[in-house]
Amino acid sequence: MVCLGNICRSPLAEGIMRHLADKSSLNWEIASAGTGNWHIGSAPDHRSIAAAKALGYDISKQRAQQFNHSMFGYYDLILVMDHNNLADVISLAKTPEERKKVKLFLDNNEVTDPYWDNALFSPVCKQVEERCMEIIKQLS
Repeated sequence: MVCLGNICRSPLAEGIMRHLADKSSLNWEIASAGTGNWHIGSAPDHRSIAAAKALGYDISKQRAQQFNHSMFGYYDLILVMDHNNLADVISLAKTPEERKKVKLFLDNNEVTDPYWDNALFSPVCKQVEERCMEIIKQLS
């Protein structure tokens, strides 16, 4: 799961997907990262933590990291939150196989970045939860 800073959208996706995968007894390795390096080592944004908690997910122990090329070799699927993240991650790919691993989290749509609008955190969290459920159905 990849977004810009790894403190709002991608930690939500990581935490929700990990919880749902574990609940479904899926042995999936799930992580999140940001394309930028501003928040490395930081906890998710307090508003993401609160939105996730309201839906029963604890993402408070997650820590931000920056996406890097080695992640192509480690993960089978790299889901990005918007078109800018898509372009940034694909620019790090060195082979067609690596590029094929990168997809938008919402298929052909973007997950709105809630960072500048407190009112967006809850709806974004619910949207991420719904999509995580769909992905689990598709891939399991």
